[in-house]
Amino acid sequence: MSNNYSALDQWVDAHFGEQVKFLQELVRVPTDTPPGNNAPHAERTAELLKGLGYEAERYPVPAQRVRDYGLQSITNLIVRRRYGDGPTIALNAHGDVVPPGDGWTHDPYGGEVVDGKLYGRAAAVSKSDFTTYTFAVRALESLKTSLKGGVELHFTYDEEFGGELGPGWLLKNQLTKPDFLLAAGFSYEVVTAHNGCLQMEITVLGKMAHAAIPASGIDALQAAVAILNVLYAQNEKYKAITSKVHGITHPYLNVGRIEGGTNTNVVPGKVVFRLDRRMIPEENPVEVEADMRRLIAESAATRAGVKIEIKRLLLADSWKPDARNAPLVQALQRHGEAVFGERIPTSGTPLYTDVRLYGAAGVPAAIYGAGPRTVLESNAKRADEHVVLEDLRRATKVVARTLLDLLA
Repeated sequence: MSNNYSALDQWVDAHFGEQVKFLQELVRVPTDTPPGNNAPHAERTAELLKGLGYEAERYPVPAQRVRDYGLQSITNLIVRRRYGDGPTIALNAHGDVVPPGDGWTHDPYGGEVVDGKLYGRAAAVSKSDFTTYTFAVRALESLKTSLKGGVELHFTYDEEFGGELGPGWLLKNQLTKPDFLLAAGFSYEVVTAHNGCLQMEITVLGKMAHAAIPASGIDALQAAVAILNVLYAQNEKYKAITSKVHGITHPYLNVGRIEGGTNTNVVPGKVVFRLDRRMIPEENPVEVEADMRRLIAESAATRAGVKIEIKRLLLADSWKPDARNAPLVQALQRHGEAVFGERIPTSGTPLYTDVRLYGAAGVPAAIYGAGPRTVLESNAKRADEHVVLEDLRRATKVVARTLLDLLA
């Protein structure tokens, strides 16, 4: 088998320039979400794949469903490669990404390579793994050896809004049923669990009034402050609840957006804020949501005349450790150590991902791909997001070797 591993490595090295160009082309088609007009990127990806000899099945999500969801267009892709009887291994990466924001010193859609790094929005998370997985499969097939089973490439476009119209759509409509899943990640650890996430929008309603006669109104902002104080106090208490999953600490919440009022000299009659509550794998999401609603309602009730509206934006369950993924995880660790020259540990992550949807469908999974040791190092969701090209090269070798182990 060692000769095959060497052949895979040599193929990746010989075609790495082609892989970098593939990633540059993917970065140059924006997939900012919102607004979420992502079908054009799927079309471009399908064109690039066809140039490599791979036919991508296109699965557009109905337009009205997408608009109701708050996005503009979604087309998910599946490439199926069947070699014989045996397990099907799906490889999933998402193309949608948050808008670039300010502070870039490189073109966020340029795919510029400087000092061994490729810059661009989604260069690290996770258009890089469109190429990791595609070129790992190409390397595998270059061996022309007998294989058992098959591979599917799942390129989806709804991770930023929760995945229900990405992998969730493919799974719900029975368009795929893999035996294992490998999802986009970073190169120096194999992730085997992640947090859940509850996102809510809270509208606090009072009564507008002239600032010269504030007693004639009901101040929605003061009521919102009272609610926020209760929530932040609860956030401190979460530190006493610890997870048993390595890499995950404790629950926490964040208020990421707040708006309200009409003018400086007007008592605000309406304030809206959005919160994000991360749930450790040991928590029950239904109980967490009920508790959040209770805290908000009780604190609002201390303000006479104030009304509140609570809207759930997202309820993403956690992804819990699953011993059935051992063959996949162990192969990734074994080859990761061989290629990178250091131990590749397993860990949980405080992020939430689309992998939970595969897990809920009974698919054993792991997260591994091209990238640095931490999200922070990659500048994912920040200015100057990038992937180190040597990490991309080596991760592709690790994935190709792993596929060979599972399908040989």
